[in-house]
Amino acid sequence: MDLGAILENATRSAFGPFAAVLALAAIGLNVQYGYTGLRNFGQVGFLACGAYGTAVAVQTWGWSLWLAIPFSFLCAVVFALLLGAPTLRLRGDYFAIVTIAAAEILRIVIRSTSATDVTGGPFGLQPDMSPFYDLSPFDGGTRYGFGQLSYPGNQLFALLVGWALVVLMTVLVALLMRSPWGRILKAIREDEDVVRALGKNAISYKMQSLILGGVIGAVGGVLTVLANASATANAFQPQITFFAYTVLILGGAATRLGPIVGALLFQFLFAGSQSLLSQMGSEDLLPGFLSGQAAQGALALGAVGVGLMVLLVFRPQGIFGSKEEMVLE
Repeated sequence: MDLGAILENATRSAFGPFAAVLALAAIGLNVQYGYTGLRNFGQVGFLACGAYGTAVAVQTWGWSLWLAIPFSFLCAVVFALLLGAPTLRLRGDYFAIVTIAAAEILRIVIRSTSATDVTGGPFGLQPDMSPFYDLSPFDGGTRYGFGQLSYPGNQLFALLVGWALVVLMTVLVALLMRSPWGRILKAIREDEDVVRALGKNAISYKMQSLILGGVIGAVGGVLTVLANASATANAFQPQITFFAYTVLILGGAATRLGPIVGALLFQFLFAGSQSLLSQMGSEDLLPGFLSGQAAQGALALGAVGVGLMVLLVFRPQGIFGSKEEMVLE
């Protein structure tokens, strides 16, 4: 086996656009779950709002890309209001069930054949992202880097923009959590009844947290469309939310750098395990029932799941987290 190629593939994926998307999704979850204690299991729905809000506005309605992106954020706000208004009074586990169901309903509606004229249905949309790539200083037909650690010019531009957005959102959340508003969110996480006793509208603050985290997730959805020049409903399945939770728990909930480092490590380990299994399969080192890509992908997911369980047993607060900040029960 070529261990060097495996490491190169894993490193290339760790810094790729999808890792930045996961980091943005995890930053949004950090606001909702890490700081406020909201168990939002439907974060992928906000990514879908960002992606399809942009794609539909550009391809179906013929809007400018620079108008479509703010529209996608508005879609995320509306989704948060529709989701939170009837459910934020529910207990944590019931809220989690509702959110995962709402995100899946949204995905099913988007990919339904009756929505084909608007969303492309099961075929998705391929909007024109040339206004974005016109800003790139890189030649789209040239690869930059060396060996496996190289990217086409357009992909390099997308990942640089993506990681710049990750840094920007991290700084924004850090500043907000140091403000009186952020301290109220932390107080809600610790004891919502105390916050209400002090005269604060806990439901209103939880709604604000849900909206802010959802809009940050929608930024990740917009980045998905910009990087791939397409939006397909199957890219927003429920496991994306749990990938984001894995990233957050790995790095540490309620920490500044946790989502960033967690995304890098998660994507490095996941892509590395896939590359390792692929090479093992090509050299007949795996049993026959693991010879296909689907089986190897499932095994890689299983390996990540086992790793997460080990992490929760021995260091549940993650790499940067502290047990005092944990909200897992």
